Amino acid sequence: MDRDYEDRSDFQDPGGNSALRAASKRNPRNLPCPTCEEPNKLTPRDRALGYQCNACANAAEGDG
Repeated sequence: MDRDYEDRSDFQDPGGNSALRAASKRNPRNLPCPTCEEPNKLTPRDRALGYQCNACANAAEGDG
């Protein structure tokens, strides 16, 4: 198996450009984005890493 794929398996979209982590029973997507304040956008792991939702991250990077 490709090592990059293995390293990305913890991500919401392993083949995409999202930095958000996959939701699970132990890491539910139950927190709001700190930027847009939309509910259920982040997991506790995303929050611990200081992330914002994909839409806000894309907008901040000029992609949307």
